Amino acid sequence: MLQFVHLASLEDLQTRKLLCVKTGSYRILIALAEGTVYAVDDMCTHEDASLSKGSLHADCVKCPLHGSRFRLSSGEALDEPAEEALNTYPVNIEGDDIMVGLPD
Repeated sequence: MLQFVHLASLEDLQTRKLLCVKTGSYRILIALAEGTVYAVDDMCTHEDASLSKGSLHADCVKCPLHGSRFRLSSGEALDEPAEEALNTYPVNIEGDDIMVGLPD
C-alpha cells in the first residue's frame, strides 16, 4: 500500500527543475519536465551518482557521471552503461504541494 507524503512544493521547482529529497530510507528525484512533475529514485542504477546533479532532456534525466539517460515516466534506462530501470513513484499535486506515493 502507498502512503502519499509531501516532499516538495511547485515553488521549489521554479528555480531548479531537478530536486533531490530525502525521506526515511528514500532518496527521491523530483523533476519538472515539459510541464509534468515526476518522482523517481535519485541514484543512477549504473553507479551511485545523484541524478539531481544531472540534466533534463525533454522527458528524460541524464546522469552526470557517465551520461546514461532515463525516461522519467517509466524509469527506463535508455543509454548504456545503465541497463536497469529506476523505480518510479506516483505524484499527486494538491494546491502547491507535491505529494509522492511511497510504499508503507
